[in-house]
Amino acid sequence: MTRRRSALGLFGRFGRSGDLRQLDEALKRVDLHPALVPEGAKLTIVNLMKDHAGEDEPPPHAYAGVAEIFGYCVLGPDAFGRVNGESAVRAAEERVEQALEAEESFDAQLVLLALHARLISPRVVELFGLSAEED
Repeated sequence: MTRRRSALGLFGRFGRSGDLRQLDEALKRVDLHPALVPEGAKLTIVNLMKDHAGEDEPPPHAYAGVAEIFGYCVLGPDAFGRVNGESAVRAAEERVEQALEAEESFDAQLVLLALHARLISPRVVELFGLSAEED
């Protein structure tokens, strides 16, 4: 079976695909406005989700987890924590730490995307000593 492609919409006539709409809603729930994330980055996220899920469509509950770690990376701990709470900050930081240990993991790919797309918070870069340079 071939995978259904994500669609951005065109001239307001053709709608955005459901996966992008679900990602936008999940980003809003963690207080990251979807307009702050380029469409190319969102397309990459949903494609990574599809690759990780091994299915045509990621399960609906997967969008929340993706938005939490990506939102933390983009907003930084202070802004993310004001809306989502200290426990969400700790959980996201634990996921980033685990991603740094498991460099090929799904979370590592999301952190790397935020870093390479230059969306990542300077505070997150500082906290975890992140660098886009290769060894």
